[in-house]
Amino acid sequence: MRAIAVAAVSIALLVCSPGSGVATPGEPAEPVPARAFSAARPAPNGSHLIAAVQGAGRVVDLTVHSAAMARPVTVAVLPAADPSRPAPVLYLLNGVDGGNDDRRWTEGSNWLTKTDAAQFFSDKQVTVVILMGGQGSFYADWLADDPVLGRQRWTTFLTRELPPIVDTAFSGTGANAVAGLSMASGAGFRLALAAPGLYRAIGSYSGCIRTSDARGQAMVDAVVAARLGNALNMWGPPAHPAWAANDPYLHAEKLRGTTIYVTTGTGLPGPLDTLGAPGIDFNPIKLVDQLLIGGVLDAVTQRCTEQLRDRFAELAIPATFDFRPSGTHSWGYWQQDLHNSWPLFAAAIGA
Repeated sequence: MRAIAVAAVSIALLVCSPGSGVATPGEPAEPVPARAFSAARPAPNGSHLIAAVQGAGRVVDLTVHSAAMARPVTVAVLPAADPSRPAPVLYLLNGVDGGNDDRRWTEGSNWLTKTDAAQFFSDKQVTVVILMGGQGSFYADWLADDPVLGRQRWTTFLTRELPPIVDTAFSGTGANAVAGLSMASGAGFRLALAAPGLYRAIGSYSGCIRTSDARGQAMVDAVVAARLGNALNMWGPPAHPAWAANDPYLHAEKLRGTTIYVTTGTGLPGPLDTLGAPGIDFNPIKLVDQLLIGGVLDAVTQRCTEQLRDRFAELAIPATFDFRPSGTHSWGYWQQDLHNSWPLFAAAIGA
C-alpha cells in the first residue's frame, strides 16, 4: 500500500509541475509562448506566426512571416502582467538601426537593452510589442525595393499584418498605442493616418515629423544613406507626391481625436550627460559622442518639434508637447520620456 501511495503522490507532482500543461490556481494552463503560438491566427493577407519562444527574462520572442515583405520579422513581446486576461497593446519602435542592426536583439541598442521597459511594464496590464528590424526604413512602405535594404513594407506590417496576429496570440482588446524615437518618431503618426482608429495614442521622442519640405527631405536622405539605402526608393525624387502623402505635418487635421505626446531635448548638456550616467559607464569617448552628436541631433529636433507644436496650435488640435530644458539624443532621456508619456497612453487604451 505504501508503494502505491508513493507512486500516486509522484504522479500527482508530475502532472502539476511547471511545464506539464496543468496550471496551478491563477496561472495559465500552459507556458505563455506555447499558448500564444496555439492561439495566434494569420492576418487576412496570409502573414502568420512562425515561432514563439521564451526569451530573456519576461520576453517572448516571436518570428512573424510578413507576406508584404516576403520574409520573417523578429518581434519581442513583454506579456501583460496577467497574460490570461485581455490587455491593450503598446507598440515600441526603435531608432535608425532598427534595434538589432542585423544581429540578435540582445546585442543591439533597443528598448529592451537600453531602458528599463521590461521592469517598468512588469506590473501593468498591457502587452508591449517591440519590433526588431527596419533599420533606415522610417517604418514606411517604400515605392521600390532597395538593393541594400531590400523590400520595405513596414506600414503594411504594422497596420494589417502584425496587429491581428498579436491580438489573437495575446488576447488583445483592440486598443493600441505606438511610440517611437528618433527615426521612428514620425512613424506612429503615419501609422495612425494609414489606419484610422487602430492606434489611439502616439508617442514621439526626439524626432522631426515634417518630412516633405527641403529640410525634412535632407534629413530623410541622410538617415537612409547612413544605412546605405537610397531614399529615391522610399518616396521617389523630391517632387514625387509620395513625399507629401507621407508627411504627417501636412495631414495633421486627420489626427484630431488621437492622444498625442511629443517630446525633445534642446541638445544642451543635461543631468544624463555625465561620465556616471547610464550608458556612459565612465567612458569619456561615449560621453563626447553623446554630447557632440547627440547634442546636435536634439538641437535639430527641438526646432522640428516647435514647428509641429505650432501646427497643432494653428489647427486647435489637443496634444501634449514636453520640451525638456536640456538633454541630448540618447536612451536615458527616452526612458524618461516613455515613463512620462505612459499615463496618457494608459488612459487612451484602457490599461
